[in-house]
Amino acid sequence: MSSNHADRNRTLRCTPEELSDLSKAIMSVEDSVSIEDISGQLIKGNFHEIAYFLPEQFIDLLILDPPYNLTKNFNGNLFKKQDDQQYEEWFRRVIESIVPLMKSNATAYICSDWMTSTIIVPVLKDYFSVRNRITWEREKGRGAKRNWKNNTEDIWFCTKSEEYYFDVEIVKLKRRVLAPYRLKGMPKDWTQEADGNYRLTHPSNIWTDITVPFWSMPENTSHPTQKPEKLFAKLILASTKEGDFIFDPFVGSGTACVVAEKLHRNWCGVDINEEYLCWAKKRINDAHHNQSIQGYCDGVFWERNSTPQSSNAPVDDGNTDIAQLKIF
Repeated sequence: MSSNHADRNRTLRCTPEELSDLSKAIMSVEDSVSIEDISGQLIKGNFHEIAYFLPEQFIDLLILDPPYNLTKNFNGNLFKKQDDQQYEEWFRRVIESIVPLMKSNATAYICSDWMTSTIIVPVLKDYFSVRNRITWEREKGRGAKRNWKNNTEDIWFCTKSEEYYFDVEIVKLKRRVLAPYRLKGMPKDWTQEADGNYRLTHPSNIWTDITVPFWSMPENTSHPTQKPEKLFAKLILASTKEGDFIFDPFVGSGTACVVAEKLHRNWCGVDINEEYLCWAKKRINDAHHNQSIQGYCDGVFWERNSTPQSSNAPVDDGNTDIAQLKIF
């Protein structure tokens, strides 16, 4: 671990002493467990081996962010690109292990890149009702000399049955109105506020308001495929109520569990890498006293690079998180 970080670099780091202490809070599962046993727990192990011991039908919301079909080194755990049939077989085994753990009215969000999506969608259709594809802009990515720059990822919105929970009102996006329309002199579908005119808009399946964590954000870690808290906050708020149970079998640096903790949901996460789980545990501990989510303020999601001017907006006293001050 390097100590030569810039003063403004807020990337999460753990000292060897912290890793030793945090690892003591990581759970292992070698026998059947109850919902109460695993609620609020991070579990170390291979999900395929652990799934057998987990309770049936406990999941209200599945957030599945598996390794994409790319060669990637996850802190010493190397996942190698496979041919399409091999990856499909591996992914099918994951889904077959998960489905019995989901309630009959459960929802699943499955993360993917465009190429891996072509492999997994036929599998998803065998087990779920596939309701939509969310495409979100990463606003990062390397350029390509012989192709278009790839800066989007997919999230597949699936349900186990026709009965499922979805609250569109809570995930509307607050946008500035540049050309306000009035009907008989009154604002139509927008409100006039002290710092401008705004409209709450229905969320589409194209998301351009997400910021990938970077070095000056306190949620940032060194995980190679970390998802933003704002991204998972939308999924959790739309598809669960307080007290519902969220499960992530490839939890990585813990974003799904961190956001679930901040939003007062029950949760459990599994990962094979102990250091990632320690990062996740440190983030969850921090969430107990800092429940802010970058991009979500005053009960609404804001466009990237917009700043809410609310009466209770925090003031920068030198100790306030950047995430509380600027909505990117």
